[in-house]
This record gives sequence, structure tokens and C-alpha cells, in this order.
Amino acid sequence: MIYLDYSATTPVEKQVLDSFNKVSLEYIGNANSLHKLGRESYHLMEASVKQIADLLKVNKDQVIFTSGASESNNLAIVGSVLKYKNRGKHILTTKLEHSSVLYTLKFLEKNGFEIEYINILDNGKIDINDLKNKIREDTVLVSINQVNSEIGIIQDVNIIGEFLKQYPKIIFHVDGTQAIGKINVNLDSIDLYSFSGHKIYGLKGIGCLIKKKNIELEPIIHGGKSQTVYRSGTPVLALYVSLAKALKLSLNDLDNKYDYVLKLNNKLKNNLDTIKEIHINSNSSSLPHILNFSIKGIKPETLINSLSEEDIYVSTKTACSNSDISDSIFELTKDENLAKSSVRVSISHLTTEEEIDKFFNVLKNKIEELSIKKGE
Repeated sequence: MIYLDYSATTPVEKQVLDSFNKVSLEYIGNANSLHKLGRESYHLMEASVKQIADLLKVNKDQVIFTSGASESNNLAIVGSVLKYKNRGKHILTTKLEHSSVLYTLKFLEKNGFEIEYINILDNGKIDINDLKNKIREDTVLVSINQVNSEIGIIQDVNIIGEFLKQYPKIIFHVDGTQAIGKINVNLDSIDLYSFSGHKIYGLKGIGCLIKKKNIELEPIIHGGKSQTVYRSGTPVLALYVSLAKALKLSLNDLDNKYDYVLKLNNKLKNNLDTIKEIHINSNSSSLPHILNFSIKGIKPETLINSLSEEDIYVSTKTACSNSDISDSIFELTKDENLAKSSVRVSISHLTTEEEIDKFFNVLKNKIEELSIKKGE
């Protein structure tokens, strides 16, 4: 098997699964219970919170466990604008965001909020001047992803965050799901930061929202205090511990992992450039873990099914998208044909050069076969 869909989800690291199993078997008490078993679970929960806080260089009261990045994004966006609705109902974002952000904003739009989209430059970075021009007295939130999930465009969120400090009433939310564990992150200028466990070799069903101390949120799940007052529900201790373990492992040797993935990306990109039917959509602003390209005249679904028959796995759009085309590719290229025919290869430090070579050779043959069939 050649798995090249790491941006959709990652395999679980054995140490992470071992931690989950151990806690599930040995810590049976509810962390909110007052008896001895409950207190043991509570102390372990606090230890996992502290570990995440230390790794991200934040205070432990800033860590909110969720079921995943989609919930984190919903809590960050809905929770903040409802809490501060007296400040206004104007929200700024981009069309490069994940569906869990864009659809949440569409929901708010139906409920009286005004959503405005910041222009992006030719390289996919947001236009800071346009952001500045679109800020209003009633702007309550700016939501920008750190890394786009389809093209891999890296936004300069720290520069944006420093700029937004001029507007202390505007909350700055960053979806860091595709960034965490791949590049170094600095949360000093960010009010709310979302990420998920299953993107960093952790388990599905666990995520996190980092909330700056002075920010308040209106809960979207009600039921009383749990791990935090902002998210009710029985603490899922084994998942909390597993996320702390996954985050620690993902940040280990980060620079060397990055350099290795960059090497694989360059090799594949150079090979893809030799195929005339291919247009590469990712650019120099993209994270090397994501390489997006379009194939002229071939439906991506057809190609992906054909590659699957060879036990090779890539994707088209982000796995959560309901759109017929890639909105991110269209926003970047303004070319509907490219947006309809995009393929995303996502690479990991677990990917081998041999896998990249085999993928390219099979891909080249598949494109020739499918082109011949189309011409018959």
C-alpha cells in the first residue's frame, strides 16, 4: 500500500494507542467524581492539560478539549461572536477556509451576521491591505486558517495577529489543523487556535481549542462544568491523554521531519513537471506536505479510483467538502477547469522515496491509459 492522503487523516502512532488503552483500562473513574477513583482520573486529566499547555507555551487554563477540529472551529467562531455580539456582527474570513469554518459562518449569516471575504494575492497569501480596508467598527471576528488543506498555502498568521492588535475588540481565530505537528507555531498573537488529534497520528474523536486568557466564549454544548466551563460532557480521559502524547511525538524532531518532506515534495514536483497534462496548483507559499495538481481532460474521481486499484491512495478535494469543485483552487487560479480536476497528494515523514517513485510511475501510466480511452 502507498498512502498519500495524510492531510485527510493519519495512521495512529502505536505509543498513542498504547496510552489510550492503558488509561481506558486503569483509570475507570469519572474525573468529575469526588471519590478516590475520580480524583485519580482528575489528576491525570490535569497532567495531560499541562503537557499540552507546556508544549504550546500557553497557560493550562487556555486548553479546551473538544471532539475534533470541526467542533473547535464551531466553538471558537459561534462561541466568541455570541459572547461579544454587543460589539457587532461583522466577520472577516477568506474563501480558502475549511468547510467547518465556512459552513459555520454560513449558519451565522442566516442568523443576522455579515460575512465578508478578504482578497488573496496571486501567491495565495491574504491581502493585508484589503484586510485593513474591510475592518469596520462592528467587526467582531477575523478567522484565518494557518495552512489551507487543499493547496497547502501557509498564511502569515503571526503578522496578521500583530496587525490586529491595533483593534483590541476584534477576536482573531486561527484554524491550525493542517499546521500543527508540521511547522513551528507561535500562539502569542492568536486569540483562539484549533487543531485535531487525527491529523498528528492521534486518535479520531479528540481535538483542542486554545483560548487566550482574556477571551470568553458562549458554550455550544451545555450541561455544566467538565474539563472546562466552555465545553460540557463527561471527560474522555483516555482521549485527552492520547492527544497529549500525539502532540508531544509530532513536535519531536520537527525541523528534520520538515526537511525530509520538503525533499520528497521537490522530487515529486520535478517529476510531475515532465507530464504535459499536469498543472501544479501548489506554489512556493505552500506547505511541502501538500502537493496539489490538476490533470487536463481527466476526471480526478476516475484517476483516484484507478490508483486505488493499485493500492495507491490520494484524494481530490478536502474529505469534508460537499462542493463539486475545489473552492480553494478556484479562488487561487480563477480557473474552473483546474478546480474541477484537482488531485491532492499529502506526504508525511513516514513516506519513503520508493513510494514517491512508484506513485509517479503508476500515475504516468494511468494518465496515458485514461487519455487513450478518452480518445477512443
